[in-house]
Parts: sequence; C-alpha cells; structure tokens
Amino acid sequence: MLTGKRFKLEKPTLAIADQDGTRVIVPIPAGDIVELVENPSPGNQTVDVLWQGRTVAMYALDLKRRGIEARNE
Repeated sequence: MLTGKRFKLEKPTLAIADQDGTRVIVPIPAGDIVELVENPSPGNQTVDVLWQGRTVAMYALDLKRRGIEARNE
C-alpha cells in the first residue's frame, strides 16, 4: 500500500488542480515532495497527491518515473 508515502520529484512534473471549478495545470518543480493521498484504482491513470497543502492530480506514470520515495525529508 502506497497511501501516505511521500515522493521527491527528480524532474519537473505537471499536475491538475481545481481552481474555482476549473481544471488548471500546475507545474511542480523538481525537488518538491508530494504525498500520495489514496492508492490508485486498477486501470486508473491518475492519482491524488498532497502538494503544498492542497490536493492535486498527477499521472501515476509520472509519479512512478519521476519520483523517488522520500523517507526522511
């Protein structure tokens, strides 16, 4: 289970946020930490992560390819 695990992004990554009912693209810089909010459902392409105090959606593949587990950061 990955819920609650934190990942440090090694490369800049795009996320999707809700801003006043509109979906907007949010760049997350390399070096930032995201925390997985909920395990992805089988076949789901996106995951919700907590970043800078807000929940945003990222492609699961981006998190897997660009993030490394951040245990003590």
